Amino acid sequence: MEPSVANDSVIRVNETPSTQATVFVVDDDISVRESLEQLIRTEGWRPGTFASAEDFLSFPLHTGPCCVVVDMMLPGLSGLELQGQLAEQSSMPVIFLTGRGDVATTVQAMKAGAVEFLTKPFRTQVLLTAIRGALDRSDAALREKADMRLLRTCYASLTPRQREVMMLVVSGLLNKQIAGELGISEITVKAHRGRLMRKMNADSVADLVMMAATLGLSPRIRSRHTKPQALYVDRECPSFRPSTQDHETSFLE
Repeated sequence: MEPSVANDSVIRVNETPSTQATVFVVDDDISVRESLEQLIRTEGWRPGTFASAEDFLSFPLHTGPCCVVVDMMLPGLSGLELQGQLAEQSSMPVIFLTGRGDVATTVQAMKAGAVEFLTKPFRTQVLLTAIRGALDRSDAALREKADMRLLRTCYASLTPRQREVMMLVVSGLLNKQIAGELGISEITVKAHRGRLMRKMNADSVADLVMMAATLGLSPRIRSRHTKPQALYVDRECPSFRPSTQDHETSFLE
């Protein structure tokens, strides 16, 4: 759950994902599942084994670093079809196993983002290397998502006026120019600017510019009769509204 925001509180949350890595195995051959489960435990990872893609998909979504080692030829949904179901889960890379691989299938799997495509029998070390790479990719994706959630939370804590000032700051305007654009005093601009920098955890204007770009904000300078617009759509929260909790005195209007 993301923290609630009140007044001028600065959000500093450690949202790094769990370091407990899980390796899922989806294979209808019980001997493969059992041997891989033992190998995974030996390497210090947590195993999860399933006999079919359907069984795996019915399992609750995993939130920590993980990957899926899946047989290409499964009863019911095939390995490729399972990969398609997981397409939106960038934090859950896929490693394919197959008893009879062909070039076309391999190309299709790799184009869809598979980490590796191994033909049985395969060398244990090759599989372990693929798993390590997949878990590193999963961990990086989870950290990126956590960083984005925190950045969105920080941005949501800004008042409408602070957003206006932020857009003009990242557009390259000086405090005096921003004051002229908004029709307020320069000292008021400085107050807004200091508060929004603290809320965004930005140490410099360069940091703020990078944050705006990451959020998909598109700043544009207005005339005195047109308010600046932040062209930002939060795809994860279409009902998003600016913070109204940070009420300001008339001094900051």
